[in-house]
Amino acid sequence: RRALAIAAHLQSHLAPGERVLLFYPPGIEFPTAFFGCLCAGMVAVPTYLPYSNRFLANLDATVCDARPTAVLTTTSTLEEFRRQIDRIPGLMALKWIPTDTLSDDLPTAWKEPSLGADSLAVLQYSSGSTGSPKGIMVSHGNLLHNSFLIHEAFGQSPSSRGVIWLPPYHDMGLVGGIVGTVYAGMDTILMSPVHFIQKPLRWLTAISRYKATASGGPNFAYDLCVRKITAEQKSALDLSRWEVAFNGAEPVRPETLQRFTAAFEPCGFRKKAFLPCYGLAETTLFASGCDKSAEPAFLLADIQALKLGRIARMPEGGQHDIKLVGNGGVPPGHEIVIVDPEKQTLCKSDQIGEIWISGPSVAQGYWNRPEDSEQTFRARLADKGEGSFLRTGDLGFIHAGELFVTGRLKDLIIIRGLNYYPQDIERAVERSHEALRPGCGAAFAVEVGDEERLVVVQEIKRQYIKNLNAEAVIGAIRQSVSREHGIQAYAVVLLKTASLPKTTSGKIKRHLCREHFIQGSLKVVAECVGYFQKGEPEIPSQQQTECRPVQRISATPAGNPSKAFPLIAGGLESDDMRREDASEHIRVI
Repeated sequence: RRALAIAAHLQSHLAPGERVLLFYPPGIEFPTAFFGCLCAGMVAVPTYLPYSNRFLANLDATVCDARPTAVLTTTSTLEEFRRQIDRIPGLMALKWIPTDTLSDDLPTAWKEPSLGADSLAVLQYSSGSTGSPKGIMVSHGNLLHNSFLIHEAFGQSPSSRGVIWLPPYHDMGLVGGIVGTVYAGMDTILMSPVHFIQKPLRWLTAISRYKATASGGPNFAYDLCVRKITAEQKSALDLSRWEVAFNGAEPVRPETLQRFTAAFEPCGFRKKAFLPCYGLAETTLFASGCDKSAEPAFLLADIQALKLGRIARMPEGGQHDIKLVGNGGVPPGHEIVIVDPEKQTLCKSDQIGEIWISGPSVAQGYWNRPEDSEQTFRARLADKGEGSFLRTGDLGFIHAGELFVTGRLKDLIIIRGLNYYPQDIERAVERSHEALRPGCGAAFAVEVGDEERLVVVQEIKRQYIKNLNAEAVIGAIRQSVSREHGIQAYAVVLLKTASLPKTTSGKIKRHLCREHFIQGSLKVVAECVGYFQKGEPEIPSQQQTECRPVQRISATPAGNPSKAFPLIAGGLESDDMRREDASEHIRVI
């Protein structure tokens, strides 16, 4: 009824198809406003609240690109962010509608809009892990078909119950948590992402208290629970009703699944509840997912073959093996192919290539970006002329009908003709020393002396910063990377806690890490930079590197003084996760 009241008000003030910004904190007000937009025939534009300057810049960019006519919010939210709103002229000039002041009698004035499957429903702005945010045009047909895929994969029914802490302006929180709930006719408990980050126990407590059957999030969320929830706290949890623990939005780590299972099996959690899945906003959300009735699929691959872009299976306990997690098969009505990103031809069965997808869940393109839309959403196979496909920018392969995602095309590190996946290097780094924060590091390449070199940046746990033995930590990182991947780290930078650039959903912004490294604007605790000639030993000698606390260090390649590479400690705000109070915030749709 509240959604129809909002819809009726919008219809009386705006023309069909106009963009409406949703300016809400997590809670029940957001979904009612979202469905109000859809029922009115408007285009919903979910957005961040400007808790920091970074989010304020994102909001400004969204307003400039989407050019909304009105903003839906609440009276209290409008007052809370009045100062930030006044800093964005384009936002200040819009028509602001506090939905908590609308009359309950309005639904009688609502008229059903004329909509079709191709009618635009949402402009879903990407969280920007690989570039500047773009407005992804998601249609009503996209929402319905993707909700059907999720409904089938998760085995949902009206008796199912979910718990979602993911932000509603993120595709997983919006489509998986809000739209999927209504599609299935089930109940879902909404939590603020801030309250989960501050105290991960709240998430599992909500699952236990409300007997939730489906919940999940990115890989880091499960690791956070393992690290932060004590044995005493676990004793009060009952996770026996949890049937679908979906894991997506970032690479799924096999060790995470194992650690979480070991930690929470005594609470009734079952390993078969894990449902690794793969998706992106360009496919509305869900692109592939594992079978709910089976345990996750694993594949042991030869890490040396991976560097050459090939897949070779390894026996258990092999010297150079790496365990990969499957992300399920191709969903009904869709096609997934593995393509050589340069030649744009189909890869052989043992080759790694770019993941291309076609089907009714693929969005219509990028808002006001026809050239980008043509290149990304309407790709064709050069050898067969078939299309159109979505180019995901992700690398992977298909084995025994199961999709395996190996990395991100733009993040791929290529040194001396060999491919290195940053998440594999980051995993080796975080395991090298107890002072390093898991899931809080980035690996990327920079050009030094006309050659690509590896850089590692990694956060330090807060309790280790004061008495940090930087040389020991950096030495452990270098040795681990060299031992596991046969590559030297040109630079190792240790960062302050919670300073690594990430998206709102917890993905590492490697491209932004690289930019800040080059600009010298990372929050550095200690750093070690060196230049190594070809053929030099794996572990650099003391003469070849310098390890110092926060200060400027410059390493100049021999014979090429123009290639000096400065590093300067700087400042970078990470996110808004420390802005709200710590009170529990659980609501039922």
